Amino acid sequence: MKITFSLDEINEVAKKILSENPNKTILFNGEMGNGKTTLIKAIAKELGVLESTSSPTFSLVNEYQNPDNQLIYHFDFYRIKKETEAIDMGIDDYLYSGNWCFIEWAENIPNLIPEKHSIITITLLSNGKRYLELS
Repeated sequence: MKITFSLDEINEVAKKILSENPNKTILFNGEMGNGKTTLIKAIAKELGVLESTSSPTFSLVNEYQNPDNQLIYHFDFYRIKKETEAIDMGIDDYLYSGNWCFIEWAENIPNLIPEKHSIITITLLSNGKRYLELS
């Protein structure tokens, strides 16, 4: 799936992403400020998360639950310097739990990513819109 959108269309983009039936582990690629966290918030909302969502930059992972008791994990590995830091936090338990796992800065843990995953790449365009590719 490839789409160009503005931030006011992000909820519709979240619906389209989920309609593509991506793998439950999704890597979010893009430069800082391209809208990765904003998109993850919209996807979590579309999955039924009612609570406030935020970037787990310092905690590394935020856990959310929807009314159906489905868990959604949001990771931000920007600050990770070694994969052992992710291993020490129990990353395998999260990634192989069968729950949604949204990962920002996955390039910092390349050897820990499950074989089955989807990738969303977001590029900020000169007109302020975003170009998104789901693979």
